[in-house]
Amino acid sequence: MSQFKIEDSVVVKQNVHDPDFNICIEGWQGRISEIDIQENLICIEWDSFTLSQMPSEIIEQCEEEGWDWKRMFLQIDEVELTHPRDKKEDVKSAIDDLNKKYWWSSFGEEGKRIDAVLNRKDDDEDEDAFSAFEAWEEYLTEVLNFPFKAIINKWQEKGPLRSGDKVKVWGVEGSEDLYGIIMRVHMRLRKYAIPLCELDIIDQLSTNYQPVEDYKTWFANR
Repeated sequence: MSQFKIEDSVVVKQNVHDPDFNICIEGWQGRISEIDIQENLICIEWDSFTLSQMPSEIIEQCEEEGWDWKRMFLQIDEVELTHPRDKKEDVKSAIDDLNKKYWWSSFGEEGKRIDAVLNRKDDDEDEDAFSAFEAWEEYLTEVLNFPFKAIINKWQEKGPLRSGDKVKVWGVEGSEDLYGIIMRVHMRLRKYAIPLCELDIIDQLSTNYQPVEDYKTWFANR
């Protein structure tokens, strides 16, 4: 019979290493959520203090590989009882914050590029004053080479443009909450404004292709 029970708070003993990353996790603490007597294993759901101090590279790799960084299975004799340091509401809050911070890590290299765009604002800049759309508008204006050719990928409810039409893109017009980044395009000597998410770059080998695809991935999953 195990000395532990579900919901007990436990702390990892000295010189214990993570079975996947082989890093020392001595002092990590959490609550028991499962006990497997036959396999001599317990599942620990980390507390808010451990979660907040967890190395970022561990969380990022877990997100990329689809592993769960919020809990871990350890041998029963690798932990000992301790007193809880927080409440379950604190754990939930910590997980919510980390999920938001590392959401794009699950998208691999593309996610890293997206995260870099979203974090372009200065550290002392008001976050509300510098929206994600503003970050993308600033970034795309800097990195895209205009003009470039694109094709409309979505059926147009109004106006003369149709899905499949080829247009020439001349610049960033602005942004709207509903439609995202708006581009200035020309077709048959006429000027139009169309959301970037409704355009596909024709030349997939151009330097414009990846930034636009990164933006479209962000816009579809934001």
